[in-house]
Amino acid sequence: MIAVKGLEREREKGARCEVCFDRRFEVSAKKALELGEKKITTTLLVSPLKSQEQLKRSGDAFFKKYGVEFIALDYRSNGGTQDQSQVTKEEMLYRQDYCGCIYGLTMQREEQDRIMDEMFSPISNTTLPASIEERLAMYEKRVELEEQNIEYRIVKEKFLNYRVFNFKLTKGKGELIPAYSICYSMLDKKKADGRIEFKDKNINYFNRQEIKFIDLKHFNELCDSDYKNIKELIFNPPSFEKELSIRALIEPNPYSLSPIIVVEQICDAKLTISLDATTYQDTKEKLLII
Repeated sequence: MIAVKGLEREREKGARCEVCFDRRFEVSAKKALELGEKKITTTLLVSPLKSQEQLKRSGDAFFKKYGVEFIALDYRSNGGTQDQSQVTKEEMLYRQDYCGCIYGLTMQREEQDRIMDEMFSPISNTTLPASIEERLAMYEKRVELEEQNIEYRIVKEKFLNYRVFNFKLTKGKGELIPAYSICYSMLDKKKADGRIEFKDKNINYFNRQEIKFIDLKHFNELCDSDYKNIKELIFNPPSFEKELSIRALIEPNPYSLSPIIVVEQICDAKLTISLDATTYQDTKEKLLII
């Protein structure tokens, strides 16, 4: 990252990419010499996000410096890019839509008005929908199916994804209360002050923004679990799918985004809920055994 300092906002195929190529090619050229090889190439030549001229320029410079020839074939002209896309679709291969550069990805997501969910994971290590972890698990399963000669298909589906950035519950003048927000909990303006107004069938109703509270005992009953405290729940929660099913038991409306909060004990006091979360349209892949 130090090498590209000052070039963070450069566009794809700009000066930042050239610095990256130079550093990568130098490592490759030295490795080739170590192995006794005289030629190198790169799969970046296939990428429509990269400049072939830049790649060739960097490769030729290292040929002069190290004597390792850079093979620069044009895989993209004469329908090469379309063929690549077609083969990817037919063979059901994973196709990454960014080069892996944090700066390139940042600008791409800004232009798409999408959160950069590739770059963060929850402290719980839960596998979230459309996450890198979920994708990796699916493709590992795909390898198992191929080894067993079991037919399958990979299909895409659009869905409403969810990510929570931070959540906090305080009592009175700032006493922090251990709490856990169930998935798809959304809060207008990211903050609400109030108190629990009444209870019905183990669900406690807050007097602001349709917020519901349940205690840990009831959560354990719904989840068929034995969490001893909220900290244990935070760092070792049920699967996302299981949590969705628990939400449906508390809030039957499948379109509800009302916050549902789990606490160890329900308290009769002024509470402040801070919840920064987002929902967004997303696409994910599913593995179907046929």
